Amino acid sequence: MTQQVPSTEPELAGVRNFRDVGGLPTVDGRRVRHGVLFRSGHLAHATQEDAAFLASLGLHTVFDFRNAADQKLEGPDVELPGVRNVNLPLSDPADGAEFWKMVREGDLDQLRAILDDGKGAARMIASYRRIVVERTAEHSRVLHALADDSVPALMHCAAGKDRAGISIAVTLLALGVERDAIVADYLESAAGHRRYKVRRSGSADSAYTPEVMELLDPLFDARAEYLEAAFASIEGTWGDVDTYLAQGLGLSAESRGRLRERLLD
Repeated sequence: MTQQVPSTEPELAGVRNFRDVGGLPTVDGRRVRHGVLFRSGHLAHATQEDAAFLASLGLHTVFDFRNAADQKLEGPDVELPGVRNVNLPLSDPADGAEFWKMVREGDLDQLRAILDDGKGAARMIASYRRIVVERTAEHSRVLHALADDSVPALMHCAAGKDRAGISIAVTLLALGVERDAIVADYLESAAGHRRYKVRRSGSADSAYTPEVMELLDPLFDARAEYLEAAFASIEGTWGDVDTYLAQGLGLSAESRGRLRERLLD
């Protein structure tokens, strides 16, 4: 399949937070190749035009990090011809189920109780720390797949920010991308046109008041402190990135070399 590398970021009607990760610099002077690694929110609401654009990218694999509860809420990804779909849930369906039900349906007092006074941001930081330490098997599978044959690839979760954001960051660490560039790419998910559309029960004048949206903001924002918490968790557990990749993810020097040759210019 031929690849179409967009010269400008496409405006997709039903897919949030899509972008090509190409162009990011590595510490040894190389760059991530354009047209081989993409990230986005879920593809369940892709329009016919969106699907045609995604099909034009020549994707080999779509990695979907949503769990069964996410897929039930949003729906399955749109089918793209000739593309392998790999579902690797990075959170369990029961993980925080009551919490997210409260986010969607809770009243102001309930939201204050679970999110006020920094509790929302603290929850996000804990989640990033947990995922990067506990989901090594899934991240190992992603990196080995990319090294073997699974490019071009697109990684997504629900919003394309947290689970996909961590997985993209892990991939970029393995490629030797500069840490500041990894964080800068992650922070692009904070842009208003990229953010996940919060769906809440009730009327607009009560469900989406300024205070409600301020309380919810830490959950749907991309903040450097979240990703830095994941990095700190890697270093606190394994000592450094190379040991994490080798021991935590079982990525050999040979596999890492193949990964770099597939994804870097």
